[in-house]
Amino acid sequence: MNELFAVATITILAVVSPGGDFAMVTRNSYLYGRRAGVWTSVGIASAVWIHVGYTLLGVSVLLVKFPAVFHLVKTAGALYLMYIGFKTFRHRKVNVDLSGNHSEISRLDAFKTGFATNALNPKTTLFVLSTFTQVVKPTTPMPVQVGYGAFMSLAHFVWFAAVAIVLANPIIRNALLSKQIYVNRFIGVALFGLGTMLLFAAR
Repeated sequence: MNELFAVATITILAVVSPGGDFAMVTRNSYLYGRRAGVWTSVGIASAVWIHVGYTLLGVSVLLVKFPAVFHLVKTAGALYLMYIGFKTFRHRKVNVDLSGNHSEISRLDAFKTGFATNALNPKTTLFVLSTFTQVVKPTTPMPVQVGYGAFMSLAHFVWFAAVAIVLANPIIRNALLSKQIYVNRFIGVALFGLGTMLLFAAR
């Protein structure tokens, strides 16, 4: 029970803490609407299984044993965030009819941005690795460990889908869209800044 409580607590704290995933959901939700934000959340939650998968398969040992591999993962994630930040900063103004559900981004594209953001997110890598290596006991049955992974994925989806729904609310979204140039620049700088910090950390 203590192990379950520890995993749940760490997961919730890790999920709600600001980072690249939050910035990406914010970006897609206010620019393209609730559907895009929710599908971005689905992509994020799906990518969590990549981190859980290689951890349970023991690849995490290789990442720890061979720092160069982990360094490449962190560098790729940092560069991706910097790239998205640059694109967001320069994003053209979007004209949206808030009375409808029109979206300028497909469900697949929204899913892919969420998936790539989390899959290349060193924060999630470190979170999953540290949880399974420091909190979860080696004697914990594999089905239970898979259950922990399912909880991590579900927690990501629930939180970010909720964020998407709130930000896609017509009143909130209208306020953001009316100042979207400044919002885009703020999010762009935030993403680029996160990527830069991660890049220096990787070095």
